[in-house]
Amino acid sequence: MFEGKVIGFALTGSFCTLESAIDRMEQLAKNGCKIIPVVSYSVASTDTRFGKASDFIDRIERICKCTALKTIVDVEPIGPKKLLDILVVMPCTGNTMAKLYCGITDTPVTMACKAHLRNGRPLLIAPATNDGLSMNAKNIGGLMNIKNIFFVPFGQDDCHKKPNSITADPDMLIPAIEKALSSECFQPQLI
Repeated sequence: MFEGKVIGFALTGSFCTLESAIDRMEQLAKNGCKIIPVVSYSVASTDTRFGKASDFIDRIERICKCTALKTIVDVEPIGPKKLLDILVVMPCTGNTMAKLYCGITDTPVTMACKAHLRNGRPLLIAPATNDGLSMNAKNIGGLMNIKNIFFVPFGQDDCHKKPNSITADPDMLIPAIEKALSSECFQPQLI
């Protein structure tokens, strides 16, 4: 279904959801699209209880059959060269969403988003943040009102232990990409 499409796939530091995001990246690659991976500084360099940075990078590069873009300089050509049909940010942390909403481009992922959006092409955000229903709620709401920015449906991931935490439904990624490529928002947004 994505034959011939070039999908940028950016990953930020919601380490507990990285494995699931990379699984979806692999699923996309099997659907015949070219994937250009972008990783945040933290994904590129931070070892956590969820895995080693080098292992994540190795797997990403194996799936995509290319080197992950890890610096602002690496991602800057995305805009002028119009490299992508769509850019997915999965997982997208609250920190990254706040920076996007405020126009801050000090990471590879935020620069990739800015560079891509200048071409009027879709940016698809899959949130994963512990403060989505508190400090970052205003940023999410603001991003939802910006042309060419779409969201993978999301909801509370543990309403009793973490009532402000939200996570995108990874199973909704591919249908959300299909809609975003047609400049439509997948509904329902909240699950």
